[in-house]
Amino acid sequence: MLQAGIVGLPNVGKSTLFNAVTRTRKAEAANYPFCTIEPNQGVVTVPDERLDVLAKISNTKKIIPTAIEFVDIAGLVKGASEGAGLGNKFLANIRQVDAIVQVVRCFDNDDIVHELGSVDPIRDIEVINSELILADLATLEKRRSSREKKAKGGDKEAAAEVALIDKLVPHLDSGKPALTLELSKEEHVILREFCLLSAKPTIFACNVSEDELAAASADPGSNPYVKAVTDYAATHHGAEAVVISAAIECELMDLSPEESTEYLASIGVAESGCGLLIRSVYHLLGLRTYLTTGEKETRAWTFTAGTKAPGAAGVIHSDFERGFIAAEIVAYTDLAHFGSMGKAREAGKVRIEGKAYEVKDGDVIEFRFNV
Repeated sequence: MLQAGIVGLPNVGKSTLFNAVTRTRKAEAANYPFCTIEPNQGVVTVPDERLDVLAKISNTKKIIPTAIEFVDIAGLVKGASEGAGLGNKFLANIRQVDAIVQVVRCFDNDDIVHELGSVDPIRDIEVINSELILADLATLEKRRSSREKKAKGGDKEAAAEVALIDKLVPHLDSGKPALTLELSKEEHVILREFCLLSAKPTIFACNVSEDELAAASADPGSNPYVKAVTDYAATHHGAEAVVISAAIECELMDLSPEESTEYLASIGVAESGCGLLIRSVYHLLGLRTYLTTGEKETRAWTFTAGTKAPGAAGVIHSDFERGFIAAEIVAYTDLAHFGSMGKAREAGKVRIEGKAYEVKDGDVIEFRFNV
């Protein structure tokens, strides 16, 4: 299962957000630095309203959503790449995750200590990015020293690695993360072998106060901190920023889904920030969902964007992929519109696809196979 690591400076709300996202109280959330040392892990179901609609159509009581894993990682401080604070542990833990959720404090509160003495989200982001980049530069220097001799001896793979390192180093030296460097498909394959921290897909979580959530969610520009992060994320990372109030999300943990919806509506918020964040991370990881439904169960299945029909069938069972014949497919929107598979079929919305078909998010599928 793919993992998203929640990172940020100490006391920005990482552990509070982790508890809210995972609906647990695994992570200690306290008003002092490094209250998290060992990473906390939790499996999170991905909210998907389509499942409830399909369950009603199929008269199914059993619903199985898809899931991803979140990891709460110790706070980072300036100098982490040289071992400051819990730097070495932090960097080792973040190296293991597939994507980064960088939590940024976007609220003023004199009662909550800020590691750097004041609230400045862009400075905070740049501190973290700098440490990731410095760690990556050290990684590349080690890699270069072990590959140059082989490259000079005619090893083509080593030569390709050295060429990519020569391309990456000036980019990183300019303060830009590896993620933003334009590379060929072949270079991207090599880059994955380097396991660089700044090459991991990233999303920014703007943690706002309870009384600012409604306004900031409706208009990020209403909160200068959120606007700054949103603009910075787009300009420097080509990344998305999500507005969330970790404090409110923790309050929702003890409420039923109906009570949560009612509470959010009472403060002018349409949707839980956790739900939005989880879905955004799911897509950031390159994950998509196809659906199956019947009298027994309605279920969401995770696949990687670009997967062909046999590979998607293999998510259910390897026999489905090995003996794949065809896939009967209807788009969720069409099935929901017509209200039954029979009516969707009558309208010509159900089709048969073969091995070359690239599965789309929201496809409702029944596989035909023979082993």
